[in-house]
Amino acid sequence: MTDEETIARERIDRLQSMARDAVREGRDERAREYVRRARRIAERHRLRLPREFSHSICRSCDTFLVPGKNARVRTQSGHVVVTCDCGEQARYPYA
Repeated sequence: MTDEETIARERIDRLQSMARDAVREGRDERAREYVRRARRIAERHRLRLPREFSHSICRSCDTFLVPGKNARVRTQSGHVVVTCDCGEQARYPYA
């Protein structure tokens, strides 16, 4: 892994924690910007977002999802279904 990739991963991790903190403070638009910036960094450096980060964002509206606040989490036949307030659903296997 090159130095640029290491720096990019560190920035993505930092943006994830900043987005989580922003949502807790009620600053949803700020959190959305952090998510967009993290996605952009990952695309630029051809990296994947960490699993815990990609499973906690909405793919359609870039919202950082917090269960009970702006997301609904249900289990269905071996999958976890996360529904955003915008109506987008994501399905993930138990893991």
